[in-house]
This record gives sequence, C-alpha cells and structure tokens, in this order.
Amino acid sequence: MKLDDKGQITVELILILSFIILIIISITIIAGSANELNMAMLAAEQGAFNGASGNGMAIFPQESYKNYSGNIEKQGMLNPKYIHIINIKKTEKGKDSLNKTRIQLKVYASSPNIQTKEEKESLGERINYNMRKSIVDSFKSENISNKLYNPAFSDSYSFTTANVEWV
Repeated sequence: MKLDDKGQITVELILILSFIILIIISITIIAGSANELNMAMLAAEQGAFNGASGNGMAIFPQESYKNYSGNIEKQGMLNPKYIHIINIKKTEKGKDSLNKTRIQLKVYASSPNIQTKEEKESLGERINYNMRKSIVDSFKSENISNKLYNPAFSDSYSFTTANVEWV
C-alpha cells in the first residue's frame, strides 16, 4: 500500500498552502499600513516645501497680501525669504474619536532673514497649512476635514501639526 493512497500528501499540501496564504495576507496588511503612512509623510514633506517656497517667491493669497501691505509693521512679510526645511518629525498620539491613529507633525526650519516672532508664526502657519492640505489632497479627504484641513485625514490616520520650530 502506498502512502498517498489515503490522501496524506493532499492534506499536507492544503495545510502548507493555507499557511502560506495567511502569511501573504498578514504581510499585505502590514505593508499597506506602512505604505499609507509613507504616502502621508511624503505628502506632508511636499506641502511643507510648497509652503516654504511659496514665501521664497513672495507669493501670497489676496487676503494675506492686503493684510500685510496695509499694516506698516507687517510689510516686511512681503519681502521674499529663504526658508530651509530641516526635518519633519512625526509623533503618534493614540486614537481619535473616529478610531484613527493620531499623528502630530512638527517641522524644524531655519531662515537667516526671519527675525520677528510674528514673521515666524505667520510663516510657520503657512508651512503647516500647506502640509495638511497636501495630505488631504493626496487622500481625497476634503469632505471630512474643515477649511483649514485641521486635522488632515487619510484612511487610517488623522494628522495635526505643532508650531514650527525655528532653529
């Protein structure tokens, strides 16, 4: 009598294939989550650079331009400034009310010609806004965020921003 007459090889093959399929599904789920976070971080990075370079070219929304040009103390904001994004740090902050993992992003930037606290705050807000907007645009989640995109949502994460740290 042969060993495979009782279906021993078939049962073992089914068990091995089932185990391989479970491993593939597990790896796919883990890789998918990591891929989503990587996509969000790339979008945040692109948004931060857009926010910083927009000021380097002295491009302002109409409302901001009127605000800066009408106030003598803020007219210095209209001059182009070079901003260097040094780093973007992410910190996990638990779960939010939508059961999404909360991530706080913090930008570290420098600029030799930004001196006043008001300039730093204004330019930091622009960088943070562009970061959040870029994440929302990447994941098409405009409908679940507010007009300032705070927080910005992906499928599994919600992103907020801390004040830009100028070094």
